[in-house]
Order: sequence, then structure tokens, then C-alpha cells
Amino acid sequence: MCMICVKCTQATRLHTATHLLHASLRKVLGEEVKQAGSDITAERLRFDFTFPRKLKPEEIQKVEGLANEAVQKDYKVTKEEMIYEDAIKSGALAFFKLKYPNRVNIYSIGSSTSSGSAFSRELCGGPHVSHTAEIGKIKITKEEAVSAGVRRIRAVID
Repeated sequence: MCMICVKCTQATRLHTATHLLHASLRKVLGEEVKQAGSDITAERLRFDFTFPRKLKPEEIQKVEGLANEAVQKDYKVTKEEMIYEDAIKSGALAFFKLKYPNRVNIYSIGSSTSSGSAFSRELCGGPHVSHTAEIGKIKITKEEAVSAGVRRIRAVID
């Protein structure tokens, strides 16, 4: 496999890991957590989210643990295409600062139904693995403030 393919595969794994971290943050800290941006390279991910305070070490451990539990459960990652309004009504999360087209892709991790029972369900146009076990172990390396009310997590995968 060429180095470009290795980097693309790694970035795909990290991209899907951001969905697991977002879902885990919401499960640990509450639904007030919303994505505020992300940046993914072949080496690491950066995930910005709304939250009013510094995370406690035990909260970071719990978020990391939930994300890795989803990896270990080897959830299937499925894609649905639907009209934007229907996607939001179905409970899919969206990055609301973005302008979405009329038809959007919804990626569900753990379920492909519109029932909202998935571990994660978000509008997204990025690359994804087909099963969470492909991601590898997620390790949060840093949590910090970005601006008032916005926190940042940096993470890597094995």
C-alpha cells in the first residue's frame, strides 16, 4: 500500500473516531455539548465542542472509555441519504454553522435505522470506516480551552 493510501486510511479512522468522541462527550457531559469544529490529519484528530468548563480527569477517562467500548463492540457504520429536514427530524446531529444541501448523508454508528437508537447519528460528508473495530484504540492526549464556552480535545489512535 502506498504512503498516500496509508495516510487516507488513517484519516478515515480518525474521522470516524470524532463521531465516537462527540457521542461519548454528549453521553458523559449532556446534550448541551455540540460540535464547534474539527481538524483531522493522518497523525491525530482535533475536536472542538461547546462546553462551559474544563473537563475533570474522570470525565475525560469516561469519554475515552465509552468511545473505546464502541470500538470494541465493532458497530457497523451505515450511511443513509435523505432530505435535510427529515434528517434533523430523525434526530441526526448537524453542525449548524454549515449550510447543508437539500439532500444529506447521515452516518449512523450502531444502527442504520431512523429510530435514533444508534450510538452516534450525524450528518456528515467525510470518509468513514465500515465497522468501528477498524478504528483501533482511541487515546485522548489533551483537553483545553479554545475560547469562552468552547473546549478542544486532541486524540490519536493505535
